[in-house]
Amino acid sequence: MKKLLSLLGIAIFSLGTVVSADSAPGDVIVTLGENLTPAQKEQLLEEMDVPAEVETITVSNAEEHQYLGDYIPKAQIGTKALSSSKITTAESGSGLNVETKNITWVSKEMYTNALTTASVKDADIYITAPSNVSGTAALTGIIKAYETTTGEAIPEEQKQVANEEMVTTAQLGEDIGQEEATNLIERIKEEVAAQNPQTVQEIQVIINNISNELNITLTDAQVDQLASLFDKMKDLNINWDQVNSQIDKAKEQWDSFKSSEEGQGFFQSIIDFLQSIVDGIAGLFK
Repeated sequence: MKKLLSLLGIAIFSLGTVVSADSAPGDVIVTLGENLTPAQKEQLLEEMDVPAEVETITVSNAEEHQYLGDYIPKAQIGTKALSSSKITTAESGSGLNVETKNITWVSKEMYTNALTTASVKDADIYITAPSNVSGTAALTGIIKAYETTTGEAIPEEQKQVANEEMVTTAQLGEDIGQEEATNLIERIKEEVAAQNPQTVQEIQVIINNISNELNITLTDAQVDQLASLFDKMKDLNINWDQVNSQIDKAKEQWDSFKSSEEGQGFFQSIIDFLQSIVDGIAGLFK
């Protein structure tokens, strides 16, 4: 879990690079964890299928602690930066498309939500690691890459809120399920954008209404935690129309994949694999 948290941070920090005014569709930038061995770097670069001259950004464990230390224990963040990512600029209006490998705690949808909070848009992001990690550090890397290559500074408050959102959603997912937690955050964002609440109490009403709508039971502590997060969000200069647009486009891309021939083949391969396991276990008792 501690490495999953770190991966997500790296991915978000790096993503902004591809959406700058100077970026063109197809431009690629890569973030690499500082503690990768030479062999692991070679493995990940080959996996990401990037040219030898690709621009790379290194992310340190100290940076992971800087942006995640307020939200999760130091021991959970760990002592090594291993997560890495590939960010490719997409056509304007195409939305965010996030894929992951060896990420065990932060889902693709959680990355998408946090990235939209950091005002990242229109990019294909691939997040990976040499072995299973939590994934939180990826956000840190994407944002760092954005600032390094564009010279545009993302407000510190916005970075912190994006990381807090990622961690809060992942923690909530442990209690109510990843999909449920992601849907809840998305719906709250939509209503915050539509209603423009001015007080924590008004935000709490929105949270309670949405959770009831989705048949999700939250504790008082979880409601307070979410209200605090969205209270911080409302004070940022966030383009809520852009946020919701990026989330909607990401959903469309996933729905399109699920209904495609490629998607159907992917899910069938999973079913066949699970069936082979069941058959193998059953064979032991024959």
